Amino acid sequence: MASQYNRWYHPYEINEKYKKRVAYFCMEYGIHQALKIYSGGLGFLAGSHMRSAFELRQNMIGIGMLWKYGYYDQERNEDQTMRPHFQQKFYIYLEDSGITVRVLVNDHPVLVKALVLKPEIFGTVPMYFLTTDIPDNDHLARTITHRLYDPEPRTRIAQSIVLGIGGAKVVEALGGTEIYHMNEGHALPLAFKLFEDFGKLDEIRKRLVFTTHTPEKAGNEEHEIHLLHNMSFFNGATLEEARELTGMHGHMFSHTLAALRLAKVANGVSQLHGEVAREMWYENEGVCEIKAITNAQNFSFWADKELWQAQERDDNASLDRRKRELKRELFAEVANQTGKLFRTDVLTVVWARRFAAYKRADLLLRDMQRFVEFVSNKEMPVQVIWAGKPYPFDYNAIAVFNKLVKVSQQLDNVAVLTGYEIELSRKLKQGCDIWLNTPRRPREASGTSGMTASMNGGVNVSVLDGWIPEYARNGENSFVLPVADVSKPDEVQDDQDYNNLMKLFEKEIVPVYYHNHERWLHITKQSMRDVVPQFEANRMAHEYYDLLFNS
Repeated sequence: MASQYNRWYHPYEINEKYKKRVAYFCMEYGIHQALKIYSGGLGFLAGSHMRSAFELRQNMIGIGMLWKYGYYDQERNEDQTMRPHFQQKFYIYLEDSGITVRVLVNDHPVLVKALVLKPEIFGTVPMYFLTTDIPDNDHLARTITHRLYDPEPRTRIAQSIVLGIGGAKVVEALGGTEIYHMNEGHALPLAFKLFEDFGKLDEIRKRLVFTTHTPEKAGNEEHEIHLLHNMSFFNGATLEEARELTGMHGHMFSHTLAALRLAKVANGVSQLHGEVAREMWYENEGVCEIKAITNAQNFSFWADKELWQAQERDDNASLDRRKRELKRELFAEVANQTGKLFRTDVLTVVWARRFAAYKRADLLLRDMQRFVEFVSNKEMPVQVIWAGKPYPFDYNAIAVFNKLVKVSQQLDNVAVLTGYEIELSRKLKQGCDIWLNTPRRPREASGTSGMTASMNGGVNVSVLDGWIPEYARNGENSFVLPVADVSKPDEVQDDQDYNNLMKLFEKEIVPVYYHNHERWLHITKQSMRDVVPQFEANRMAHEYYDLLFNS
């Protein structure tokens, strides 16, 4: 292949504002439907970042993992409930970079090959994807890069070693970088590669920045420190050196806390999440400054151009017409999967995202009789669509998904879709009237799916969490639930949010949609106008340079 991909190379002249070299490390990227190496929001966010870095001509590259089986394919059993399926993926457009590096896992040498995604393929900065599934490795080593978020803890640790240390060595082979950006703590072993190279904490901090994405305990990984040491997570550093560097003197090792102590600066992913992260972590000694850079999504990739142009012209007739066309495209998928024929003149509510307990996919079903009456009103009917991928080994989340399937089988205007990947996500965001967001506040760090829904005329109905407080004007560009009492038990919060949500739907949203079309179109257009540029990824990519990389 062309020798330029054996060194730091961009097919454009670097913008002077973004000349500092940055290597961006992430465990998943949602770049294109055809490249199935992502699970959900973290990947969608990282993919948009790589696209906007390309559009702004930034001096950045992406480092990720090439997952042989992806996350999983979401399929159905005979009764329509969910079945995870793992199938090998092939990508002939990924090319051998000519770079293979060596890492240690359990003191065992493992070879890591880097494949390159050229910028012209999907419109990203150059990206290097790491695989251990090569003939020179033994069987166990080859399986390290098989499954994104493997359920086996030792495999997850090995994946972090490959991404962090292997990725750092690939960057070194490309000519090095000035800044290493860890998007979440999965790549933490790269800090110990920097310790090997430079020997001092101050030298690590000069080069390392960190983004934390979740206030959820499950998202902030911890492992037993001796297990990490035995598996070579610390890259040859002694246990005493690792403890001294990170301030971890107990039995368990927190990846997020270590990253916050090793980085020069970090950020949360919304203004509210920045506050929550500071409350979570500032009580610990040695933690770096935690700023806030609100997540965003790439407009040129996600927005329907015809719909957007109608909004710019303030052309209600064209906006209506295009929205109905997009609804037809979504409803063709509904018909294909479920055999149900949805109507373009009916208010369509979509809940679609990763299935996790705190996101409360089934909040609408808290009172089943009320829900049935809500969707079955003959004068003002409502169609509801759910979609999303639970973690394939989170059986409680899969049970919620299957519960929704069973409910949908009893109602003609309720559907649950499988295959929630980029293209289905696009159809849902472009075809919805309402984008429903129901996490327990303040546990949603950002929640970027609502941004891309807004870009496509979907009106957010949401808890006041994540990015929503920075965007929402209730009744103007969205509808927002009153803040529930977070001091109360979850059940009480759920009751409060449910009652407020149904009151909002029954008394305001549904009547406005059916009886005040001018106002509905005003809210739709405001939802689009207010989301760009503030929640567009070019703004975000600029702020990362301004607030993190150049700080």
